[in-house]
Amino acid sequence: MLDAERLKILTESAKYDVSCSSSGSDRVNRDGGTGNASFGGICHSFTPDGRCVSLLKILMSNECIYNCEYCPNRADADVPRAHMTPEEICELTINFYKRNYIEGLFLSSAVFGNPDRTMETLVRTAELLRGQYNFNGYIHLKGIPYANEGLCMRAAKLVDRMSYNIELPSERSLKLLAPQKTRESLIAPMKRLHLATVYDRENKVRREMRAIPAGQTTQMIIGASPESDGRILKLTEALYRNMGLKRVYYSSYIPVVRSPKLPEKGAGLLREHRLYQADWLLRFYGFTVDELCGEDSNLAEEYDPKCAWALRNLHLFPVEINRAPLEMLLRVPGIGARGAYRIMRARRYARLNFDNLKKMRIILKRARHFITCDGKFYGADGEDTIRASLMLCEKRGEDSEQLSMFSSPGEGISALTGEL
Repeated sequence: MLDAERLKILTESAKYDVSCSSSGSDRVNRDGGTGNASFGGICHSFTPDGRCVSLLKILMSNECIYNCEYCPNRADADVPRAHMTPEEICELTINFYKRNYIEGLFLSSAVFGNPDRTMETLVRTAELLRGQYNFNGYIHLKGIPYANEGLCMRAAKLVDRMSYNIELPSERSLKLLAPQKTRESLIAPMKRLHLATVYDRENKVRREMRAIPAGQTTQMIIGASPESDGRILKLTEALYRNMGLKRVYYSSYIPVVRSPKLPEKGAGLLREHRLYQADWLLRFYGFTVDELCGEDSNLAEEYDPKCAWALRNLHLFPVEINRAPLEMLLRVPGIGARGAYRIMRARRYARLNFDNLKKMRIILKRARHFITCDGKFYGADGEDTIRASLMLCEKRGEDSEQLSMFSSPGEGISALTGEL
């Protein structure tokens, strides 16, 4: 029987890993099974800072042989320890699913015994869920560095998503804060997973036989080491380009453990938020890191990255809404990706004005400084006035308000989509 104390320890220990998002799988369900990992089968719940909590997020064990300075579960940390068996994890997952507490499982573990033993136990859990318990639901498995390649590929065929967390942005920081890990131990399995997904796609492997149908993710801790936002985003850009990652997650360093090698204060959520905004621009808006941030500098705190770029490039504005190409519309602050495509469709039939843009839910408090509509301009005069107006929008947060159950239609739409 699973006791509440072990459950509390292992779920609390798992909360610092943010590289889980329960979406994107197209795994085929088996008849008579429990759960559903298809697009409509995952219900999302979000905390106020945007983290997904729809999964049972738990460690197999927090008894770690490694001594990473930033980790609350490091070997020399004075914390309660606990361990679960694969059978206990399976029973807990199925029972929670049947009670409608969860829609899937995020399973990770500290490294106990050795990497192969830990990974073997995680794989055994996935095999039991898929085989004995006939569980069709979403499974995200955290990979273990240095574990046998065969174990990694066995896991990839069973679960929907895997993640190998890079944790720190440079080899130098890994040597200082996590000397038992190397960059190669984290990058190599990510490369293997990427090659497996490319092979399955090119050879049209049946969906039920594909490796990690929802792709892979990773996490970086922000502020535990001295790397700039520019360096972090350069690594992010390379991971998206070379590894085909679905997401890179950023976790602001929180000083839950003390070490002379770590800063006394956390990085703060604002820096994490700015990195997520820049990440969105890299993936969906056609920006490059060099446009957003110098390699040795940080993102501006006063404005979101798109506003900061626009202020540095005022010579490119204003643009005429009725003639500007899509690539330029995407770079206008206040016009998100969906808004840009709406504009492109609508202007085929009529010339647009500011009232039309308002109905399209374009954030005119920002956009009006950078656009004209049918030759008319309603923005502020001069760079200083524009900066002051944008800063006022940033402080009020009127276009990034957290959605609630009772939000009116359109309210806080940018919080839902990430549009800038």
